[in-house]
This record gives sequence, C-alpha cells and structure tokens, in this order.
Amino acid sequence: MGRLARLYLFTYNAVQAGGWTVALIKLLTNVSATKSIDGAYDAAGQLICLLQLFSVMEVFHGAIGIVPNKVLPALMQWGGRTHFVAAIVCQIPEVQKLPAVFVTFAAWSLSEVIRYPQYALNTVGHCPGWLTWLRYSAFVVLYPIGAMFGEVLTMYHALPYIK
Repeated sequence: MGRLARLYLFTYNAVQAGGWTVALIKLLTNVSATKSIDGAYDAAGQLICLLQLFSVMEVFHGAIGIVPNKVLPALMQWGGRTHFVAAIVCQIPEVQKLPAVFVTFAAWSLSEVIRYPQYALNTVGHCPGWLTWLRYSAFVVLYPIGAMFGEVLTMYHALPYIK
C-alpha cells in the first residue's frame, strides 16, 4: 500500500474513532444527566446516523483495493446498519425513546471506539496486540447484544408504524 493510501486510511479511521468516541460520550453524559436511557436518539442519534452513512467509504476501500476487505460483506454490513438507523430510527419518532435504541447505539459506539483505533494503528504498523485482542473479544459480546437486544427489538416495535 502506498504512502498516500496509508495516510488516507489512517485519517479516515482516526476521524471515525473520534466521531464514535464523541457519540459514546454523548450517550453516557445523557444517561448520567437524566438517569435514563430513553434519550439516546436525542443525545447522539444524528451524529451516529452521520457516522454510519460516512462508513460507506469502507465499501469503496475494498472495491478499489486499498484494504483487503471483500466488497459484499462490507456492503451488507453498511446497508443493514444504515437501513436500521436512517430508515427506522431516524424516521419513526415512536421508537426513538426505546431502551433498545440505547442498547444498539451503546453497542455500536463501544465496538467502534475499539475497531477504528485498531484499524488506524494497523495502518501505520503500530497496533498493540492487546488492542487487536480487545477488538475481537469485545465483538463476540457486543455484536449479539446490539443485534438482538437493540436492533431486533427496535425493529419489532417499529412494525406498527411502518406503512
């Protein structure tokens, strides 16, 4: 990989890491201030939607060959998450206060504040082993929590509002 591609990937991943860190801080600050998890969308929903939309770049990274990702899995991951946040959570106000939205946003944020720094540091060849271990170990816990107790429950509650 060339120097320019490496610099771009480091910057992209660092920006995503920073954005997801801000989203996580907004979620936790809101919970601390309100003593409730019902305000996750109001606290960080727009930022999370923006970060998720921006992650389409990962599909292009694989397509142009600057990362070894397969395009189809990256597209499916991006499409599923983007549909969830942009078409369901952002468009159906009745689900925005659900605890399941907090669960989803918290699981996503926690996984991304690990994943993106790991990617960024790998890009420059300075990723500590513990961070790679944490990325894959946390994924085993966070993915099913976010998917089952977050996304699936939110979509279930959204069904009556979908026309």
